[in-house]
Amino acid sequence: MNKSSFFVVGKHAVFEALKNTNRKVLKVFLTEESKKNIHRDSPKKNLLKDIKVLFKTKKELDKYCKNEGILHQGYVAEIEHLNKIELKEFIKNKNNLTLVCLDEVTDPRNIGSIIRSAASFDIDGLIVKERHFPKESKLMYKAASGCLEYLNIFEVSNINTTLKYLRDKNFWVYGFEANSVKNFTEIKWEGNNILLFGSEGFGLNKHTSKYTDFKVKININKDIESLNISNSAAIVFHHINQQKKFS
Repeated sequence: MNKSSFFVVGKHAVFEALKNTNRKVLKVFLTEESKKNIHRDSPKKNLLKDIKVLFKTKKELDKYCKNEGILHQGYVAEIEHLNKIELKEFIKNKNNLTLVCLDEVTDPRNIGSIIRSAASFDIDGLIVKERHFPKESKLMYKAASGCLEYLNIFEVSNINTTLKYLRDKNFWVYGFEANSVKNFTEIKWEGNNILLFGSEGFGLNKHTSKYTDFKVKININKDIESLNISNSAAIVFHHINQQKKFS
């Protein structure tokens, strides 16, 4: 039985979905120009082989994203969801994992940008609350720029229960809060770690905060109130990635 399908738009979202052998692509809607670009960008492999391709004008493709206010760039695809990955199975017999956990982060653009940064800097996976994860959002897929095809995403029913379980499995949980005393760059990022980020407006939920082992912050200009969460995440991911590479 086929899984439920949904639409994604934009060159990178469609292109990377086509490249992912684990992703079922049902249909691709292209302009004549975007078809040429697919063949030009991937000359050694026919990404459209066995794919139902329908040719449309740019105006005809506009209807797939007019409500979201994003550009399709001549690329739209109908795809199925990837198989879900079970967190408990994934962490078995693994060490030095860095997982990101989002607590009540809901903006699709922010989530997409975080996914893009996490994939770019070799984060091992993203934990999200199933109910809050906009898994069929065109905005999220566009902001992620194809990186949903490269990052392990774990949808869980309860963040607090998940954090408690991971702590019992020898993970350290680091909560990022602007009023924390310790700068995250002072940490030696070894072993299994969870990077916990709170909601865009209110930060970490007080109850969820109880499941952290440490509170850390990003040092910024004292005259600036805060960074956007996706910018904060990118800074943290890059630093940890570099520390692991050169440690």
